[in-house]
Formats: sequence, structure tokens, C-alpha cells
Amino acid sequence: MNLSPYFILGAVLLVALYFILRKKKVVAQALSDSDRQLLNNNVDYYVELTNSKKLLFEQKIALFLSAVKIEGVGLSITPLDRLLVASSAVIPIFGFNDWQYKNLSNVVLYPDTFNRDFQFEGGERNIMGMVGTGYMNGQMILSQSALHHGFSKSAGKENTGIHEFVHLLDKSDGATDGVPENLIGHQYVLPWLKMIHQEIERIEDNKSDINPYAITNEAEFFAVISEYFFEKPELLKEKHPGLYEQLSRIFAQDPA
Repeated sequence: MNLSPYFILGAVLLVALYFILRKKKVVAQALSDSDRQLLNNNVDYYVELTNSKKLLFEQKIALFLSAVKIEGVGLSITPLDRLLVASSAVIPIFGFNDWQYKNLSNVVLYPDTFNRDFQFEGGERNIMGMVGTGYMNGQMILSQSALHHGFSKSAGKENTGIHEFVHLLDKSDGATDGVPENLIGHQYVLPWLKMIHQEIERIEDNKSDINPYAITNEAEFFAVISEYFFEKPELLKEKHPGLYEQLSRIFAQDPA
């Protein structure tokens, strides 16, 4: 049978299109006993979970690590580094049934704080984390020291890793503006913005215990208050019940 060249070309294109569009199945490697011990020793959020929720947390950690590359600049990545990055990613989305960071391909760890030119030596280094934009889109840079400090007993209300992953959540609707519209009902958007601006005024008047960095803009307020929500939920609920209620709705979690 003499097949038309156009028919053959069409068939080839269809096969190629099938392989392009077919989703690649991610195979996640289960956590080891030593991984679980590291989580128990370093991630309080994990420690507070029930056994069934711990298993789910581990599964989400494994899925994240199978999908996102973690690499170091000026340092070697340790198992604890990988688990702390993954925990930072999973904690904000733990209340969602099926969430993937589609806007992230790799996380780069620097030894310490860095500057806008991505230098981590010398003066003028005050950046602890950054979500990439432009040619850096799909990447996140974190200070290893800041990452570890966020999970230490002395971290207080701050966690750099969670802060940056909340920015990614915020960005998932197309704009990093402090209003994650795909996570918050339309009827709550204006009350949420009003609450943000009222609290920013309180911070400016030195009448709030929220990190002053939150007054930078709405996006930074959302990231900063989310750190507080996950690190000191009982205190946030006591001092800022309205903010706690809104964040509980956004993240579908009630950690207090």
C-alpha cells in the first residue's frame, strides 16, 4: 500500500505530540529512617503531627525532592539541607490535597547571606532568600545559614525558607502581591487587604509585635505574617485573631 507522504508526516507529528504532552510520572523515593530522625530532631512542625499526618508529610517531602533539584554554591548539600528545604516547601501547602510548585525547578543554597549580584562574600550582604524572576525564573536562592536558623529553637517567629515558599504560593496566581487569589475566596480579598493595611499602620506606629520588614509591601507582609503563623501559631492567634483566621482559611490549616 502506497501511503501519502503527508499521511506519514501527520502520523509522525501526532506521535511526537503525544510524547510532548504526556506527563512524566514522578517516582518519589521513600524517606529513610535517618531522614525521619533528622525531621524529628529539627522540624517541630513534623514532630507535632499525628502518626498518619507524619506519613503524609514524608510523602509530600519525597515528592518535592523528586521534582525539584537542590544544589549548592560554595558548599556541599547535606541530607539535612535537603530535608529543611523540602520542609519549608511542604509546610505551607500541607493543607492542600494535591499541590505542586509548578513555578519552581531548582533551589540553590549559598553558605550565607548574599547581595543583589549574588555575591556571598564581602560587605553589603543582607539577602537571606530570593525567588527568581526574569532569567532566574523557576529558581530560588536561599542562605544555608538562614535556612537552618529558621528551624532552630532560637528562630522565634521567623523562618526564611517558609517565607520564600509563601512568595512562590503568592506568585502562583500570576502576581506576587500578597493576595493569593487561587487560595482565598473572592469575598475575602478586600477584607484581607484592609487587614494588611491596618496592621502595617500599627507596625509603623510601633504598636505591633510583627517583624517591621512586613511594611515593605503587601507581598512581604503576607510572607512575614505566614512565618509567624507557622512558627508561633498560638501567639499569633492570641495577639492577632483576625489575621490568624484569614491565614487559617488561606492555608487550610489550624496549627494552633
